[in-house]
Amino acid sequence: MGWNKEGSTIKAEYLGYEVVGVVLDSRVKYGGKVQYTVKLDEPVMFRWRSEPTDTVLIDEDEVLMDFGVLAEV
Repeated sequence: MGWNKEGSTIKAEYLGYEVVGVVLDSRVKYGGKVQYTVKLDEPVMFRWRSEPTDTVLIDEDEVLMDFGVLAEV
C-alpha cells in the first residue's frame, strides 16, 4: 500500500490513546513526513478539552494497523 490511505480504516496511537477511524485526507508535510486526517469511529475526550473530538491528525509513524477500505454493510 502507498502513502495515500484516503478511505482506509486505520488503528493508530494518538497522544497515548489507541484510536480507530477512516482516513479523510493524506498529505506530505514539509520534510517528507506523511500525515493523515482521520475521522474517528468513536469520539475521544482529552483532559485539556471541554468537548470530545472526532477528528485527529495522525503522522505515518503513529499508524499501528491499516485495515484497507472496508465495505459498508
